[in-house]
Amino acid sequence: MTRNPITKEQLRSKKWFDDVEDPGMSALYLERYLNFGLTREELQSGKPIIGIAQTGSDLTPCNRHHQDLAIRVKEGIRDAGGIPLEFPVHPIQETGKRPTAALDRNLAYLGLVEVLHGYPLDGVVLTTGCDKTTPACLMAAATVNMPAIVLSGGPMLDGYHKGRTVGSGSIIWEARQQLAAGELDYEGFMELAAASAPSIGHCNTMGTALSMNCLAEALGMSLPGCASIPAPYRERGQISYHTGKRIVEMVWEDLTPSEIMTKEAFENAIVLASSLGASTNCPPHLIAIARHMGVDLDMEDWQRVGYNVPMIVDCQPVGRFLGEGFHKAGGVPAVLAELIAAGLIHEEPLTVNGKTIGENCREAFTHDREVIRAADEPLLQSAGLMVLSGNLFENAVMKTSAIDGAFRKRYLEDPEHPNVFMGDAIVFEGSEDYHSRINDPDLGVTANSILFIRNCGPVGYPGSAEVVNMLPPDSLVKQGITSLPCAGDGRQSGTSGSPSILNASPEAAVGGGLALLKTGDRIRVDLNNRKVDMMISDEELAKRQAELVLPELDNQTPWQEIYRSMVGQLSSGACLEPATLHLRIIDNKGLPRHSH
Repeated sequence: MTRNPITKEQLRSKKWFDDVEDPGMSALYLERYLNFGLTREELQSGKPIIGIAQTGSDLTPCNRHHQDLAIRVKEGIRDAGGIPLEFPVHPIQETGKRPTAALDRNLAYLGLVEVLHGYPLDGVVLTTGCDKTTPACLMAAATVNMPAIVLSGGPMLDGYHKGRTVGSGSIIWEARQQLAAGELDYEGFMELAAASAPSIGHCNTMGTALSMNCLAEALGMSLPGCASIPAPYRERGQISYHTGKRIVEMVWEDLTPSEIMTKEAFENAIVLASSLGASTNCPPHLIAIARHMGVDLDMEDWQRVGYNVPMIVDCQPVGRFLGEGFHKAGGVPAVLAELIAAGLIHEEPLTVNGKTIGENCREAFTHDREVIRAADEPLLQSAGLMVLSGNLFENAVMKTSAIDGAFRKRYLEDPEHPNVFMGDAIVFEGSEDYHSRINDPDLGVTANSILFIRNCGPVGYPGSAEVVNMLPPDSLVKQGITSLPCAGDGRQSGTSGSPSILNASPEAAVGGGLALLKTGDRIRVDLNNRKVDMMISDEELAKRQAELVLPELDNQTPWQEIYRSMVGQLSSGACLEPATLHLRIIDNKGLPRHSH
């Protein structure tokens, strides 16, 4: 594709470091950037200055190796004629941050927007990996709309324990069942968990981290094949170098996110998510990125575009294989090639390498048919997330690809009402309440119960916690009933294979239907019509609504209070609503004011 290149005079950084019309300000901006060894020759050379948004640190082990990969990125930038400047991004570690890492996605986004807009940068390499780092970086790049490219860190090597593969995250949920059944002790639990994390990198399962980095590639925001390369492989360092080279070219081409992340590109990402059996956290993240890009995308798009897509990737948590197997089978390009052949992908959207997604992936080859199937020989025919509604919520999602044989037989194979089940609600007021009461025999949990958890959404928790995949009481687990229907206004880990009904919006803390639910209410779940309802009269519903008192929110930090005052619901991306009004800042607002 032929593009009109920009000139040296059009570089943003020149307005900081080499503005002959304002020598006083240029001198002020320039002098302090010389104090660690940069030269006037470099900063006033007319070379693009490229930011490296560094998400790796000791607090973010999933992304920590980006500190090493950044060396290769810088070498690529230098060899392409650019000047690299590395800077930190607010840390987001899914397994380290309390009360939930989701709380910090929007905080990292805000900080990155300010850096990209307010500093002398012409383009940026976005280092991604752990779950929320990918949407935070893409949301910021969309808002500012400067040339940007994603460099994911890649999954860990496959984990093994006593001869079998163990996937990160997924093995935790399995080990919890074994612990509850008395089949595993504390030391055994820790040993299993440790075995699932054998190297640098993010989750080696198709959890939120790998899912979102695959979706970033499908959006066109990373080089082909980037998402699946395991973190320790030599190819990870090589693609880091090529990413550094490419961002310099993108600056000269003025290739920005708005030309890449179009509505068609987002639809491609939804289709890919379904084919991967991807995380239920993908919808709020992808919708958030789209909103900051100014693209209309909602939950009905996930149902319309994604539900009837076949699942063709056999990866944990709903399949057998892990990240290394997925990469060796061909990764995202191979999956997209299968979907293109089936007519499920828009081939025209542009990508960061200047080619279309069709040009990049149409001829990609699948090297292992056990891991990546053909679209006409899928693991599951209609595998997308099902979007549900009813008097409990306006919408929620269910990962139907996670429904296993035992769950289907117990709840969905009534010959008179297939795919419909009834149950009695057991309601928990958050994760602490669940953990303290789930094994109370007086609670009366049976195989016919449906476990609900509320006040765990963006406002209620705050941040929306991964707590909906609730284990049954130990007494049921010991009987072999290892999963019950679960629902809630929080989320669940992408590494969980539970077919929960989650991301319920609006959440209980803002008066959603879940706030009116009581333990003992009869619940009807109808997957044929995508409905979930509490079977109470309109009069009783109105009475409960009139008597409803919302919970008092306890903010532990200033950010929690700010976040709660501005955040929207999971169905609309859980964005800071005022931030969604600021679109394409560089295009629409120009340069920031001078500092002195």
